Amino acid sequence: MIETLSMFGALIPVAVLIGFILDQVIGDPPSWPHPVIGIGKGISFLEGKLNLGSPEVRRRNGVLLTLLIVGGSFLLTWGAVSLANLVHPILGFALNAYLIFTTLAGKSLLDAGQNVLVPLAKGDLSEARIQLSWLVSRDTTNLSEGEIARGTVETLAENFVDGILSPLFYAALGGAPLAMAFKAVSTLDSMVGYKNERYLDFGRFSARSDDWANYLPARLSVPILLLAGWLRKMPVSHAYRMWKRDAAGHPSPNGGNPESVVAGLLGIQLGGVNIYHGKIHHRAEMGDALHPVNAADIVHCRQLVWTATWLALIPTLILAYMTAYVI
Repeated sequence: MIETLSMFGALIPVAVLIGFILDQVIGDPPSWPHPVIGIGKGISFLEGKLNLGSPEVRRRNGVLLTLLIVGGSFLLTWGAVSLANLVHPILGFALNAYLIFTTLAGKSLLDAGQNVLVPLAKGDLSEARIQLSWLVSRDTTNLSEGEIARGTVETLAENFVDGILSPLFYAALGGAPLAMAFKAVSTLDSMVGYKNERYLDFGRFSARSDDWANYLPARLSVPILLLAGWLRKMPVSHAYRMWKRDAAGHPSPNGGNPESVVAGLLGIQLGGVNIYHGKIHHRAEMGDALHPVNAADIVHCRQLVWTATWLALIPTLILAYMTAYVI
């Protein structure tokens, strides 16, 4: 048993590296089976059974939902990798690397940004709004070019953390099982972590769990993005000032970190007025509007996120090797 755990730990850095490269090359083929689909189905099933009763009961059941989904995702992944390892260590290693790959969204995030950019650059605002609607929960029906570009940049910046940096961080700490547990937390937040009548009480613990899980990676994103900006000859000192000034104003305890840095590096202002389900909401502004947000900012943001993603691999592998040494 000890030898098996030691082997598992020693191979985590290699599995993380292979999973990362697979994500960069393959992305997220829509025809391939994806564990998140199973996680989502589990959430939907349990939500129908547990999201009932008084606010107090719903809050308690929301905690139960989170524990079941996150714990179940970890145990099922650990069990699958362990079983594969019993069949043959190479099979266990391959499954670990593949499952880590499924938790990453590096290529798919950049592709999503490109899907908005292409019609936007052609002046096809209607198609650009449709593509953006797949990425954000705000109403995109009447957005201008600048608002479409702003929504896309905000999505790329925020999802650099929960789509790339956080799963890498947890994969380095615990391989596919811990990365999949994080993915379960993220999926819970995206499905039930809303402040509306249906989920305000039931989804509260899921939303808080997502905040806790992304806390360290969100703060690690700051030096990584600043370094990426320096490599791309962007105004790093200005971005640092924007982060110090604006990050805490974001409604999320984590989202302001990457968004304020990206806003500063691009010389634009993020945040402002958004419409959700017909209601106007104001999000604190991030950065100074040195120029109006436009399609070119999506291009620069995609380049920045791509560079930051590869830079993130360095501390990830260092952490993975440290984890392997401890095990």
